[in-house]
Amino acid sequence: MPALVALRRFPAAALALAALTVAWPAWALDYRTVAEATPMYDAPSAKAKPLFVALAGTPVELVVSLEGWSKVRDSKGDLAWIEKKQLTEKRNVIVRLDRAQVRAAAEDKAPLVFEAERDVVLELLEAVPGGWVKVKHRDGQSGFLKAHQVWGL
Repeated sequence: MPALVALRRFPAAALALAALTVAWPAWALDYRTVAEATPMYDAPSAKAKPLFVALAGTPVELVVSLEGWSKVRDSKGDLAWIEKKQLTEKRNVIVRLDRAQVRAAAEDKAPLVFEAERDVVLELLEAVPGGWVKVKHRDGQSGFLKAHQVWGL
């Protein structure tokens, strides 16, 4: 049965599909950056068990927000709670390959500016068409790399 016919026969399916289409942007991933070294907890309370310390500049994915607390996921997939005041909207990304090549332009054949090793944090400057992002290293060097080479987008 063609999809259009199915939607005419089952108006509820059409409504569900329309709702899904409208809600899609709400599913977009939301990232933040840890402002300063801070403990990460197993529950939304300073009295909860500390799990580890997140370093300043660490990018995290925002999963849930409650009053004063956020549940976040790090690049390794670990979930933990952090006080909202410890998060900034500044965007950082983290290298997920053994070596990411940062180039002078958003082209595969552009000159190499530097290579960043796995787990190096880079400041996200902008997303560029064609699957590239412009990043900046803490030492000031900047350039472009393929978006799939980093986590936090």
